Amino acid sequence: MSQRYRPGDAKPALPTLTTTSPLADYLRFATLNSPRVEAAYYDWAAAVEGITPARSRPDPRLTFESDIADTVTSLMPGLMLDLPGPGKLRAAGDVMAAESRVAYFGFEREILRTALAVKTAYYRLHFLEETIRVESETLRLLDELEQLAQQQNAAGRVTLQDVLRAQIARDQVETEITNLEDSRSALAAELKSALGLGPRDAAPPIPVTFEPSVGDPRPDELLATALIRNPDLRAMEEDVLRAEASLGLARKSGVPDFSLGLELDFKATPTLFRPSAGMTLPIWRDKLAAEIAGAQAEKRAAEARLTAEQVELAAELAAMLFLFREAVRNDALLANKLLPKARQSLDAARAGYVNGRAGFLDVIDAQRTLLEFELAGIEARTQRELALASLSLAIAGIAPAGAPILESGPASERSTTSDPEEDSP
Repeated sequence: MSQRYRPGDAKPALPTLTTTSPLADYLRFATLNSPRVEAAYYDWAAAVEGITPARSRPDPRLTFESDIADTVTSLMPGLMLDLPGPGKLRAAGDVMAAESRVAYFGFEREILRTALAVKTAYYRLHFLEETIRVESETLRLLDELEQLAQQQNAAGRVTLQDVLRAQIARDQVETEITNLEDSRSALAAELKSALGLGPRDAAPPIPVTFEPSVGDPRPDELLATALIRNPDLRAMEEDVLRAEASLGLARKSGVPDFSLGLELDFKATPTLFRPSAGMTLPIWRDKLAAEIAGAQAEKRAAEARLTAEQVELAAELAAMLFLFREAVRNDALLANKLLPKARQSLDAARAGYVNGRAGFLDVIDAQRTLLEFELAGIEARTQRELALASLSLAIAGIAPAGAPILESGPASERSTTSDPEEDSP
């Protein structure tokens, strides 16, 4: 993993971003450059490195003892070994191994969050440009309507009020376009932040091409995938295993620890060897019982959190699927039925106005209806893309292609004979 994400603890070569770069390049750039992802990676690396100390015996201790009267009568250097009770090191190693796996899924979660932030900014920027395009076309249409009203007014067929109505509508659209263009900088800043670029870094190029999402999400398949791959859920599953390991360690509190030592008296003739041995006495039964009860409560809490997350995930999946289906239905309704009729209505109103069979208010009302439908279509397509991004990344936990993750996740076996490197970055 380290060779893919941080070879030699340095960032790998980042993709060169241009206005024509595919979305995959933006996603790869963000996952490799984001400081939040990097922090989560090193949290995981630190947790993995903590497995070995937890499984290791305490360091030997050098001792020194001397008897002094008028002179030094004994000089006894020695060595002391502390030996934890049987099974304690194994249990402590299991706890740290589970904590390292929890940390890994924190790393994976940050990758998915970063990818979702990039996709959100990417889609919103695209549909902002679509909105500006629609508003610009509306402005051109209003210019034509103003000229038409002026011609009708010059011919004495209508009053100046029609010209003023066209100008009012045009001024409103001009202001809306200005506001939309101003919001482009805010969305560009969101994209820059999602890419992990700081205030002093140059702004990233805004993509001019658009890659729509494909696929028709199926609820059963998505839920099954989420239960397997969602990093929040996996982290809570590992937290249950960590709590079980902590309970096993608490149950070992009643096992005594041992110490062995040997001292040599170099002043004695012949040299005197003085062995020593010790053992802790875990006699405080209320303390031991409290440690076990606390670990059991922690395990039950972890199991309850896991169940709650599963319930919330299913509810969030249902809500997001509804937003997706709603967006698809609305977009189809607008594109296939409402927009064609709105254009016909506007054409009819304009023709009627020229012929004196319709008022200018009819024309303006038809124009506003067409604009509302076009903007609603853009909103529906935006909702569809954001819902799909959330379904795949935030809920199902499907990482972008090429993301620096472990395909099968970290090893979950709680075994003291397993190599800590199996969890290694």
